[in-house]
Amino acid sequence: MELDIREIKKIIPHRFPFLMLDKVIDVQPNQKLIAIKNVSIDEQFFIGHFPQEKIMPGVLIVEAMAQAGCIYFYYSKNLHGKNCVYYLAKVEAKFFAPVVPGDQIRIEVSTIKLMPKVGFLKTQAFVSDRLVAEAEIGFSVKEL
Repeated sequence: MELDIREIKKIIPHRFPFLMLDKVIDVQPNQKLIAIKNVSIDEQFFIGHFPQEKIMPGVLIVEAMAQAGCIYFYYSKNLHGKNCVYYLAKVEAKFFAPVVPGDQIRIEVSTIKLMPKVGFLKTQAFVSDRLVAEAEIGFSVKEL
C-alpha cells in the first residue's frame, strides 16, 4: 500500500516546516514500512546548517524516521479514523554518512516491540543503498 502526502497528513499532525515525509511506498502492518524523504536545497534548515557545506541535521533525519514510525504504528495497531498524537520517549541513534541537498532518503521501519499505546521500533535511513543513519525509537500514543 502506498500513501501520498495528503494521506500522511490525515495520520500524523505534523505540518510545514516540520513534516519530514513525502510519501510512503509500502506498509505491511506489524512487519515493515518504507517511506521517502526528498531532500531539497530549499529546505529552511540549510540556511544555517551549514552555509558553506549544506548537511541535513541528524536530528531531522531522526524526526523523519520517527514520523515514519508513527505511521507504521497507526497501521499496525489499526488506529484508522482515530486522531492521535505521538510523543517521542526514547532515541538511540547512529549516523554513518552526511545527507545533502538532492539526496532521497529511504526510511525503513520494523518492530522491536508494540504495545497498545507504546511502540519501540527499529528504523534505518538509506541514500541509494548506503546506510546513513539508524535508530531505535520509542514513543507513546495519546488519542485526542
